[in-house]
Formats: sequence, structure tokens, C-alpha cells
Amino acid sequence: MHGSPHALAGDLPAVAADVFARLRERAPRIHCITNSVAQAFTANILLAVGAIPSMTIAPQEVADFAARADALLVNLGTFDAERRAAIEIALEKISEGKRPWILDPVLIDVSQPRAAYARVLAGRKPAAIRLNAAEFLALSGAGAGLEHFQAKREPVRRPETRHAKDALARFAAETASVIGLTGATDIVGDGTRHIEIANGHPLMNAVTAMGCAASALVAACLCVEKDAFAATASALLAFSVAGEIAADMSKGPGSFAVVFIDALHNLDRTMFINRARVS
Repeated sequence: MHGSPHALAGDLPAVAADVFARLRERAPRIHCITNSVAQAFTANILLAVGAIPSMTIAPQEVADFAARADALLVNLGTFDAERRAAIEIALEKISEGKRPWILDPVLIDVSQPRAAYARVLAGRKPAAIRLNAAEFLALSGAGAGLEHFQAKREPVRRPETRHAKDALARFAAETASVIGLTGATDIVGDGTRHIEIANGHPLMNAVTAMGCAASALVAACLCVEKDAFAATASALLAFSVAGEIAADMSKGPGSFAVVFIDALHNLDRTMFINRARVS
């Protein structure tokens, strides 16, 4: 995915379809150190797209699992001593193999200890960082100006993006990571490239672990797409398109969660191209 931002936006649906085809063919293994609330849903999301999840945080075996994984998810949603120890072990192994990892700094805007640790992890060059606006502000210190990037419970609207673009570009350059900022409109930036994804549905915010699972999907896409920008944008587009499809078929949050897994599993090239709203 190279060229102007407009070319990137036009290319993304086809790129995402190709990434998902490779994902299903390769079936990469993703080791997830994640929120205890999110484990089952995250595992089912990965299985739905053809990836193989593992979740152990036991210190006596996490090294073996990370050494055999194709990518690692580091999610700070459950910030306990056991997970923090597991993160350090897993990062050492995944770095030895030069395989990608993604940081999801859950709720660092609420907790200073996890915010401080997230800043340390961001300095260790994750391939991508997936987070919301409040978490981005806490991690980057970007200041005000991202208020329009609300959760997907809000009506989708065009945000004022100049400050967001500049802040994202600076932080992506500082961390050497692709930043995936999710909200009513998702934006992805790598310091030079920028894309916005306007797909999604408010029901996505009524089901726990959606953001955590989206980060796991980014990790899976990083296994089959070397361009981390393309991998991150493809994963977030797929997640948002699946959310719209699931909303059309569900009656509320309970049925939405089940139908969402089906929708993600059944995504095809036509759905990507016909439904994508990117710029």
C-alpha cells in the first residue's frame, strides 16, 4: 500500500480481502496475553478467521508458547503480576524470533501504574498499537483535540482530523509503530500514511472484549502481511464491516456477539469492496 492517501483508501478493500485470504490459508498461531474477560471471545474471533489462538500466562510454559507463535498480543486489560511476568518472558521470545507483536494499552487513562508500563512497552517498538482516543491521549500525551473520536456507541460522524492526524503521525514516528485509533471513525497512521474507516455500528460498544479481539485480529494479519500499516488497516476494516453485517441480522447485544463471529468468518472480497467506507 503505497502512494497518496486517496490511493490507499481506494486500495484498502482489495488489500484487506487478499490479507484475509492469506490468513485463512496460512492459519498462523497467535499467542494472546490478554484481559481475563476477553479470552474466550478473542479465541473465537481468531478461530473464525482461520488463526490458532493460545492464551497461557503460566511462567513455566509461556516461553514455549511464545517461541512457537507467529505473533504476540500484549493486552493490559488485566494488569496483574502474573500477566506482567508473562509479558516479559513472551516479549523476549517473540523478539528473538523477530516476529511481530501488538500492544493494546487497555484503560491506561484510568490507571497510572499500567500507563507507566504501557509507555515502557511502547518504547520497545511493537509493530502496531491499537487503542481508543482516551488511551491514546494517556500514552502519547498528545493533548486535547481528539474529542470527536468517540466510541462506536455515538452516531458516526466526520471528525475534525487535522490535530488527530498530526498527533498520530508524531507518535507513530516516535514509537516506530503503526497506530490504530478506534472509535466512531477508525484512523490508522504510520507517520507518513493515514487512512480513515467509517464503517461500524453502535452495537459494537455493547459487547465486552470487542476492542481486545480487534487487537488480536491485527496480530493475526501481521503474520501474513509484512506492511504493518496494511495489516492494521485490513484488520480494522474487516472488524467494522463485520459489525455492520452483524447489526443487520441481530436483535440486540446477545445475538450480535454470536452473529458477529459468523459475519467475520464469512467475509469475502465482495463484502469488503461493496461495504467499505474509507478515505
